[in-house]
Amino acid sequence: MTKDELRAELERQAQRYKDVYGGEVITYAAQPDPERKPWRKKSNFLDQAFEKELEKIEKELKDKAEKPLD
Repeated sequence: MTKDELRAELERQAQRYKDVYGGEVITYAAQPDPERKPWRKKSNFLDQAFEKELEKIEKELKDKAEKPLD
């Protein structure tokens, strides 16, 4: 299927949708992906400090749980 055939088929389907359902067809370009993907960003100093604090708190809780009650 060539581009022209595909374009004609899409036009035909859009016209049929308008005729049958009385709907409105809006065509638009897809939104581009964001430049920076937040899940791929490198951790900065604050992120590293936060991770260290979490590890410290977890270690304290673990030690407290393992400590026998007097």
